[in-house]
Amino acid sequence: MSTELVVATYLVFDAKGDFEKKAEKIAIGLTVGSWTDLPQAQKEQMKKHLGRVISVEEVKDGSAQERSAVIRIGYPTLNFSHDIPALLVTVFGKLSMDGKIKLLDLDFPESFINAFSGPKFGIDGVRELLGVYDRPLLMSIFKSCIGQDLQSLEEQFYQQALGGVDMIKDDEILFENPLTPFEKRLEVGLKAAQRAKEQTGQQVLYAINLTGPTTELLDKAINATKQGATALLFNVLAYGYDALQRITEHPEVRIPVMAHPALAGTIYPATHHGIAASLLLGKLMRLAGADFVLFPSPYGSVAMERGDTLAIADTLRKEWKSERGKLKASFPVPSAGIHPGITPLLHEDFGLQSVMNAGGGIHGHPGGASAGGQAFRQAISILQTSSSFEQEYVKHTELKSAIDMWGLVGRK
Repeated sequence: MSTELVVATYLVFDAKGDFEKKAEKIAIGLTVGSWTDLPQAQKEQMKKHLGRVISVEEVKDGSAQERSAVIRIGYPTLNFSHDIPALLVTVFGKLSMDGKIKLLDLDFPESFINAFSGPKFGIDGVRELLGVYDRPLLMSIFKSCIGQDLQSLEEQFYQQALGGVDMIKDDEILFENPLTPFEKRLEVGLKAAQRAKEQTGQQVLYAINLTGPTTELLDKAINATKQGATALLFNVLAYGYDALQRITEHPEVRIPVMAHPALAGTIYPATHHGIAASLLLGKLMRLAGADFVLFPSPYGSVAMERGDTLAIADTLRKEWKSERGKLKASFPVPSAGIHPGITPLLHEDFGLQSVMNAGGGIHGHPGGASAGGQAFRQAISILQTSSSFEQEYVKHTELKSAIDMWGLVGRK
């Protein structure tokens, strides 16, 4: 029986260009530790644990100063438990500190993927909860939130919901505090959602920020579900992928979970170090069970390279099979600095199966948060039904007011 491998792809930099030697060093060093000095009997015993060099391809970029190569190393799955922390420590733990090297991707055999349930709801399940199937979803954010009391947050929630948003999320920096404690915040959010629904007929999910000591997170998520919570927001990179997985896989957490990318900027942007965005915020988030994944858009106030954002979205939505069946697709949520004048680009780049997420682009509307939501909904409607956004948007009061304020952003 052949040994199953997780295959890691790295971008490696080395002025000398001795990439074959580097690859062998990685394959041995991160698995059996030593090879040539071992007695033959021990080699036979440890052979199934030995890492394998799959390929080494030097990158031809014309630079004589800094040569680079894409190296693929196979790691036997029997070397580590089937969880994301063990995986990352194996393939990039001490290696991440060994000079200029970036982890680009991980490819898994079915036996590894079978240890994960993936998103509990995914795109189709969230749409079923909302009863919305034929357009991108719209989400807004509490702004501002720190220092506000419960009454202020309830009114802010209500105004956003009246504008036609599908989801409202806490800001990721809204933690447990005396003014708006978790359970009371949940209570007023659900109350405001119901008030708005009575007027609009529209279901609104509230992604409340799940925070606190790691040992208490699962119980808190279970209790929130029992109290009627409709979604959770989670700062995954601060708490860890495994914390996300334990929450999403628990049978009593029966609501979607949204992954926030806080801290990701310390990991993905560098050319020579870190983990590629599509792996960090795409593949691993989906594997751990996120139903939505936020990441910087390519044209907002905290911009990410467009190629990276498209790769994240593709990874979250493409077909991914295991013996359990298909892992459900996750919603990509390009974020930061989004306003109605950016919606044509969002729609072109991310399409129907995405979420448009705005904070200031809704709250900063001259007519208030309700008008801000309406402006987005008008924009989405035009994009779904008309070939000429520029001709149509002027016919809609709230949308025209928003674009007069922020402008209509074109492709650079």
